[in-house]
Parts: sequence; C-alpha cells; structure tokens
Amino acid sequence: MTRLDPARETARLRLRPFAGPDLDRCAELVADPSVNRYLYSQPRTADEARDLLEARLARDSDEPRMNVCVALRESDEMVGDFALWWDPTHRQGEMGGSLLPAHQGQGYATEVYGVLLGVAFDELGPHRLVGCRDARTEASIRSLERAGRRREAHFVEHEFVRGEWTSEVVLARRAEPGRAAR
Repeated sequence: MTRLDPARETARLRLRPFAGPDLDRCAELVADPSVNRYLYSQPRTADEARDLLEARLARDSDEPRMNVCVALRESDEMVGDFALWWDPTHRQGEMGGSLLPAHQGQGYATEVYGVLLGVAFDELGPHRLVGCRDARTEASIRSLERAGRRREAHFVEHEFVRGEWTSEVVLARRAEPGRAAR
C-alpha cells in the first residue's frame, strides 16, 4: 500500500499529520453542531474527540487513507481536518473535510482540495476522484468546483439522515489522459 506523507504547504496553510497538541482544536471542531449539521456524524464530546485523535495518531500505515491536519502556516494553529481515501484496486478516490467555523469562507478548503488533488493524481494515479456533498452545502460544493471538480450528479432525496430526506451532489475529476494509464 502506498504510504503518503501529508506534510505540504500552501501560501497560507500547512498540511501535516495530527499531533497531541491538536486535541483542543480537534475537540472544538468535532463538537460544533454547525460543523456536523450536514455530516453523518453527531457532535462529539471531549472524550470522543480524544479517542478520535488517538485513533488518527495510531492509524495503520497500510490503510488507504491520509488524514490531514490543516493548520495556519504562520502559527501552526489547527483550523481543519481533511482526508483523502483511495481504492487502489478500482483506482478511485474521495476527499472531504471540515474547517472550524471561524476559518470558513476564506478559501482554505479550496486550497486544501487543490493540494489533495495534486497528491492523488501525482502520487496515487487514480482514474477518478470524487467529493460527495449534501446539496445544501453550496459553499463546500463551490470550493470543490474551484479546485477543479465538476458536478456529475444530483441525487434528490437520496438518503434518510437524522430523520429527514437529504439530497446529494457528486463532484468528480478524472485523470488527465497521460495520467490515466498509470
């Protein structure tokens, strides 16, 4: 299995592995109801956040997943949690993530998605990389589009989540012709 190092930088952000000092910010992120509103997860307690972070720190290197702590480049303060998953057999991947509310709307997600697209296509060689979003999360959908994905599907009342029918938008990017043969 390909082991990826999440350490990358943009002009404003540092993408890196999670570390123990990220616990308080991780707890803040996963406990926030607005962050969890359109996810399958429910807000978590501080103990559950600690368990989540410990699991990420201990993650098996053979697992086809790369968790990324998104931190501000100048302060190294954690502002988000993103991941890239891939299936080497079917050459497919998916990415997603969340930002603390105080750091949303500043283009950070687009930067992270751009980096993750590069990692996926340059280092993993998938044929296709998707992002699936609740249709009500227009800002998240736009950030995927700005990072080079296009809308492929809109499933109306696709899933029953938390007592309501929700619609889902699927955005994807396929490998460029020269990369597809990898």
